[in-house]
Amino acid sequence: YIVRHGKTMMNTLDRVQGWCDSPLTKEGIDVARYLGYGLSDINFRSAYCSDLRRTRQTTQIVLGAKGQDDIPVTELPGLREACFGSFEADFNHTMWYNAALYLHYTSKEDMIKAIMEKEIGYREVLDAIKVLDKMGMAENFSQVEARTQESLLEIAKKESQEDDANILVVSHGMSILAMLLSLGGDKLFKKPLDNAAVCKVTYQNGKFSVESMADMSYVEKGKIEAEKI
Repeated sequence: YIVRHGKTMMNTLDRVQGWCDSPLTKEGIDVARYLGYGLSDINFRSAYCSDLRRTRQTTQIVLGAKGQDDIPVTELPGLREACFGSFEADFNHTMWYNAALYLHYTSKEDMIKAIMEKEIGYREVLDAIKVLDKMGMAENFSQVEARTQESLLEIAKKESQEDDANILVVSHGMSILAMLLSLGGDKLFKKPLDNAAVCKVTYQNGKFSVESMADMSYVEKGKIEAEKI
């Protein structure tokens, strides 16, 4: 179960948040809690998150809400969000607008529409951001894809040495897309990942299978459960 972190202060301020970090807002804490309630029927053997505070905080809240805060949690730097270089902490509109112009679109909205209609992909967008980054620190799509898939494979190989089990992985929006699109997620991708959205992936006989993308049903279920408490 691969999850995007809860909403953060920088998400709320509409700022670029890659390797820079900020804490969850009340809304982010609530959505992580709802997710925990919604996952109450799923027993996790272990959990993984990136080395950024927002995923660590989300993991703790999810596991606490479902009564599994005693299971081991491992931080993997390979699960962290894409680095956006000089665009870090800038307004999202600035980065996306510049990427749109570079890719010959007149607006961010036109570029996002092209992504949803699969005229282009996030590969082109991240590659454009890397070119536009004045610091030379931004990652291109292939770099993010390689390290996130390496981390996913590390988790799968380690956990598959024992009996089959459910594993919680908390990461970031762009990183999850880079990780899963080439593994079959592109066929299920219809919208960006909301905070606390779940992507379900199975690993069997050395192969990954993406079963769902951007699923908010667990959060919706958990919100109903929270209202009963």
